[in-house]
Amino acid sequence: MEIMTIGELSKNYEVSTRMIRYYEKMGLITSQRKKDYAYRVYDELAVRRLQQIIVLRKLRIPLKHIAVILNDHEQVQALELMRENIFELDEEINALSIIRDILNVFILRIDESIRKKVQLDILQDNELVDVVNALSLSKNSLKEDRSMDDLNKASDNIQSKLNVRIILLPQFTVASYHYIGENPEEKVGNMMSKFILENKLYEIKPDARMFGFNHPSPSKDKEFYGYEDWVTIPDDMEVSAPFIKKHFEGGLYAAHAINFPDFHEWAYLLKWVEESDLYTANYSELGDEIMGGLLEEHLNWIYSCHVGWPKNGIDGKIDLLFPIKKKS
Repeated sequence: MEIMTIGELSKNYEVSTRMIRYYEKMGLITSQRKKDYAYRVYDELAVRRLQQIIVLRKLRIPLKHIAVILNDHEQVQALELMRENIFELDEEINALSIIRDILNVFILRIDESIRKKVQLDILQDNELVDVVNALSLSKNSLKEDRSMDDLNKASDNIQSKLNVRIILLPQFTVASYHYIGENPEEKVGNMMSKFILENKLYEIKPDARMFGFNHPSPSKDKEFYGYEDWVTIPDDMEVSAPFIKKHFEGGLYAAHAINFPDFHEWAYLLKWVEESDLYTANYSELGDEIMGGLLEEHLNWIYSCHVGWPKNGIDGKIDLLFPIKKKS
């Protein structure tokens, strides 16, 4: 097997370069420098490790467990972790069974009301209310020994622990850096760190904020994609090339905080917007060229850079920001 660049690895196995770098940071895979190669490359062992990670992630094994499983040559810990994951899946299956039972009751009652041409009033249906109350209030065992704890877990799973806030971003001035090529997030991040430190940005604007977005977004017909970072600056501050001074008009956003690298939760936020009774998406006219106007705000980024990126000092959460507008 030939060695691969991170771009080739990402394209061949449909894993973002950001995730590959994160796996490498965790010590799950390793890259190396090769003569005549401009970028770090991955050998056959690294590719095989990535394939194993993909298989285990599809089985919903947490990354912290994958790290143990891949390095457990005796396989004793791997066996125990697999059993632990099966136990958690069994609990989830039982919890979802309770929800299924209740939905089946709803289906029967609604079907009956349709046939009788009567509008269903849930609160006046004593039998249905009794079923729901038994699940939500009773501490007694239910059918197949399913309990209140199971129901709570089912509710947690369905909600996907999504906590959406509605925020209004104000107008602000930013210094922008944009790069298209191999490892664009890393490239622009390094340039922004240098800009912040050289200009002592935290000292002159301690409330400065950091935003990023794909520009353009990854696609199968493009060899590279790009990333652009914004850092808010004082309105009268001048910037030099390769940075560009821009003005952001602000707007209304649905915000959801994630831990790096849980970017798959973009899908949950999209679903929340699609199902909202009050809001609808307000995508940019430039579409995928700038990620539809979606933003990623790297919380505490400016301060973290200012104090030298302490390993255990700053909580590196990211706000996913989805542009919205009120439904008319």
